[in-house]
Amino acid sequence: MQEVTILKTEPVLTFSLSGEIDSKNAEEFYTAVLAAYEADKGDIVFDCAALTFIDSTTLGTFVKILKHVRGDGHGMKLVRMQPRLKKLFVICALDTIMEIE
Repeated sequence: MQEVTILKTEPVLTFSLSGEIDSKNAEEFYTAVLAAYEADKGDIVFDCAALTFIDSTTLGTFVKILKHVRGDGHGMKLVRMQPRLKKLFVICALDTIMEIE
């Protein structure tokens, strides 16, 4: 189960992610993020401190979000990610196309 919480919207749309995001709920995650983004377009920050699990579907979902946001001239950043999850982004070379702190 995952939880997506909007922490603030100005000047950056910040989401707090918790739990697991995988193939079962990745589309729900994508829809929630895009709905919030479309209502208040700007840069996006994902606070991943409480995110415990992601799979390859989730990696693809982050890429889809990034493409959408960049298409509008905005950026996306993932922060406070657990090392074992960050490793997945590095292995897939996604750290070369998106900002990960």
